[in-house]
Amino acid sequence: MATTELDKIRNIGIMAHIDAGKTTTTERILFYTGNIHRMGEVHDGNTTMDWMEQEKERGITITSATTVCHWKDHQINIIDTPGHVDFTAEVERSLRVLDGAVAVFCAVGGVEPQSETVWHQADKYKVPRIAFINKLDRSGADFENVVEMIQERLSDRALPIQIPIGDEECFQGIIDLINMKAIIFDDSSLGANFEITEIPEELQPDAEMHQEALIDFIAEFDEELMEKYLEGHALTPCEIKKLIRKGVTSNNFIPILCGSSLKNKGVQPLLDAIVNFLPSPLDVPPLIATSSDGLTEEVVKPKSDAKFSGYAFKVVTDKFSGKLVYIRVYSGTLKKGDQFINVNNGKKERAGRILQMYSNRKQDVDELHAGDIGAILGTKFTMTGETICEKGYEILLAKMDFPDTVISIAIEAKSKSDEASLKDALIKFQEEDPTVKVREDKDTGQTLISGMGELHLEIIVDRLFREFNVNANIGDPQVAYKETITAANSAQETFDRMLGDKRCYASIKVRVSPINENEFTPTQKNIYEYKAKNDLPLNFRHAIEESVLNALNDGPIFSANLERVRVEVLEASTLPEETNDTGFRIASSVAVSRAIRETKNALLEPIMLVTVITPEENVGDLISDINSKRGKIEEIRSQNNNKQEIISKIPMRELFGYSTTIRSISSGRAIYTMEYDSYQIVPNNIKEEIIKKIRGY
Repeated sequence: MATTELDKIRNIGIMAHIDAGKTTTTERILFYTGNIHRMGEVHDGNTTMDWMEQEKERGITITSATTVCHWKDHQINIIDTPGHVDFTAEVERSLRVLDGAVAVFCAVGGVEPQSETVWHQADKYKVPRIAFINKLDRSGADFENVVEMIQERLSDRALPIQIPIGDEECFQGIIDLINMKAIIFDDSSLGANFEITEIPEELQPDAEMHQEALIDFIAEFDEELMEKYLEGHALTPCEIKKLIRKGVTSNNFIPILCGSSLKNKGVQPLLDAIVNFLPSPLDVPPLIATSSDGLTEEVVKPKSDAKFSGYAFKVVTDKFSGKLVYIRVYSGTLKKGDQFINVNNGKKERAGRILQMYSNRKQDVDELHAGDIGAILGTKFTMTGETICEKGYEILLAKMDFPDTVISIAIEAKSKSDEASLKDALIKFQEEDPTVKVREDKDTGQTLISGMGELHLEIIVDRLFREFNVNANIGDPQVAYKETITAANSAQETFDRMLGDKRCYASIKVRVSPINENEFTPTQKNIYEYKAKNDLPLNFRHAIEESVLNALNDGPIFSANLERVRVEVLEASTLPEETNDTGFRIASSVAVSRAIRETKNALLEPIMLVTVITPEENVGDLISDINSKRGKIEEIRSQNNNKQEIISKIPMRELFGYSTTIRSISSGRAIYTMEYDSYQIVPNNIKEEIIKKIRGY
């Protein structure tokens, strides 16, 4: 039963590196909270949260799935996020609407590459979190080593509130450092039953040492309790919990818990920690929105009786129901049938149906209140990252930034009858996933789909065939290049023609110049400045700006997007009653295109952050291979079990087939991950080679 008591709601995400055990942990949470009566396993392809066919086949999470469960009178809204770097946008948009997170770590692998990525994403949105060291039953598990890795690489404000009893095959339970008790889990009841006992004598000194370190650290969060502790008085378990909660909700402390989700150990104490320590919607700092004109700020208060505002963070195309928009309600109440305004585009929408999602299972509800996460059906114009509000309360919440695409494939329908299906499917993919880009190559006429990596594109193609029944030919993956300029240039264009029986005149002079990396942002990669002395009417100014920015979507080398370009409008002249929007649009576009074409152009290529974890004896060969790929070594770090972690930056162009290279060098013992880092200018000799290859001569 949904609750309207905001202090009893927890909106959390489960996040981690691939194979750390996120989905298994979520499955156990759903079992112990009574949501499911039989636990599925990732390796069997029957977990609740990994419902897509592609997820079941590959044993990985691809899309963030939401569900609701209840524990000790609290409602927990959970988003299980992907661990593969190709789907990092799913993590990004989930963290945007969450109040807290559980970061899961493998007790063998520790802080793995994607662990750091998702951790920094949580830092970006200031999401309070707790850490759960999983898989303590596995051979090579080392709790203390993982704690050190978390403290060194992620946060020096992380400390255990639990320690394990035994390790590897001898792992049987945990020591609760708050209550100073041992918890032993019963294997015969799948961990549902457990015994709380005294701490084994041989582990008592270790438990006391960890508890002392914990209290020394958290005592600073409350002056009164710190004074009591410094005077030599013992703190009660309730007082310790109070300090931990203060530290977590203020983002000053990360409690570390432990267990083995697969072996059903440690999940109930994790649930207790979620409701005891992670914040409710009332505990997080107030959300600051801007008015629709961007001139004033407004504090959004999480109250069910306030004016309605919400945020669309995910769009899914359901083949039975249609377009499903996932929203987080920040204030007020949205009822079934209510009208609302999409503040980003000004469109009126209606919530035809309101749904509570249980992974891919839907349950109709009558309303969503402040603090709730749910989905609505019946919208046409609402996309990811847009704000929805009741009429008369038109505020804007910050939109999300997504990383650039780095790889593309060409696709063409096999027959005329498939063209419409393909076009429709690609539109839906772009609505669902902001990191999917579709464009047409003006030289070849091919449709190009760009994404975050080879696996990302593989899933898109698989879904095209299975879900949309599209018959299409698919090309080989290609690097998604961009273009820029390396020198300044000016151009002037005059448009003077008769349009019908009326003369249309517009003259414009522009200057284009390169800009530095620190001058552009993820959302504004080019700079536009109007510097003409005469102040044109606003409609003409808008027409010029729109046309200038559109011209930067068509570079002179490959018709790719241009970035890092400053465009200054130096002159703009008109003739009375003989100028309109059309003239300025055409003149602006031609002037910018010519200025860019007649200056020095460069290609931008995606650079990937590549992390390889390898046995020590293969380090030298792998470094040599990285150097041969125009790579740059950033750092080499020691790992557990005599392994080394090599962090480097390598051009995407050099990384096709890298998994085969890694296997060959390390005899299959090394693993690697790669994620987008930045776009950089391609050296001239490589640029010419790329141009010849793509143009086929």
